[in-house]
Amino acid sequence: MKNYFKFNLTGKKLIPLWLLFILLYIIPYSVVQNQIQELSNIQQGNGIISHFLQIGNVFSLKVLSLILFVLEYAILFYFYKMAIEAVEFKEKVFTFSGKFESFMSLFISNLLFTIITIGIYSPWFLTNMYKFFATNSKHEGHKLDFKGKGSDLLVIILVSFIIPLMVFSAIVMIGAIIGGIMKILLQQEIPEMSGLVIGLICFAIVSIILISINFTYHFYKWCVNLSFKGYEIKFETEFWPSVQQILIQVVLSIISFGIYAPVASLRLYQYFAERTVARKEGSVKKFGYNLASGDDFLTIWGQILLCIVTLGIYFPWAYCKICNYVLCKTYVEE
Repeated sequence: MKNYFKFNLTGKKLIPLWLLFILLYIIPYSVVQNQIQELSNIQQGNGIISHFLQIGNVFSLKVLSLILFVLEYAILFYFYKMAIEAVEFKEKVFTFSGKFESFMSLFISNLLFTIITIGIYSPWFLTNMYKFFATNSKHEGHKLDFKGKGSDLLVIILVSFIIPLMVFSAIVMIGAIIGGIMKILLQQEIPEMSGLVIGLICFAIVSIILISINFTYHFYKWCVNLSFKGYEIKFETEFWPSVQQILIQVVLSIISFGIYAPVASLRLYQYFAERTVARKEGSVKKFGYNLASGDDFLTIWGQILLCIVTLGIYFPWAYCKICNYVLCKTYVEE
């Protein structure tokens, strides 16, 4: 038996929060970033005083950016709360008991630790944010519990992203140095050099895509580690087949200049949903998604185009309609 989800939030309910987000975050943040860019492009004046004044202005704008970042998540708290409470399963909606004061206290303290540790604490920051929203979400009185650890995420970031990126950077740098040395020694342009440059560019693009896919797979597998009503909910996937699926959809999205991207996203959603399993002793439940490529493509692109035409004002309705469309075709099979 298949039980389907629903999403009850409407654009009418979400639009006030969206307009507040535009006025208090998007517009001020755009202005601040533009000011920072202008200061960076201005040639420094003569003298120590002029130099320090420019540094002071940039620092002030960076601090303002940080304040806006905190304000962004203060608004997003209510966005996440509304989204969680709009999810319905078996004719019962989820409830969210998290308090704004508790969230902001947790968010600011974790943000400060992340800044003090120069980003090293960020895996624990993400873990604590995830745990907060998971443990405060309930369905029929039963709460979700996120089992992921910050230390595991740190290992994923190091092994799947930072170390491969460092190796890739070293290879590109060595290639550039060798090319530069050859040019200096021969004191002329080398016809083969253009091929080397093109090769390095292709290598860079492919490497970045593969590193991103590798990290994305491990990150989302870390994310899907929940317990609910005694069930352990996890991805049951294998690395290479999963990476192959992600790579195919990414390549198709790139060669179609992004037109295929909505269908690519839903194909991946279906692939991983079907490999998400809830297990407890004597019982297994599987997730799934009823993909209909043509209808999915037209529905999602229709909402995206309406957002573009209305300069983003339509976003709340698009978001709610897409979420409801996708969740109504997402099921748990007993």
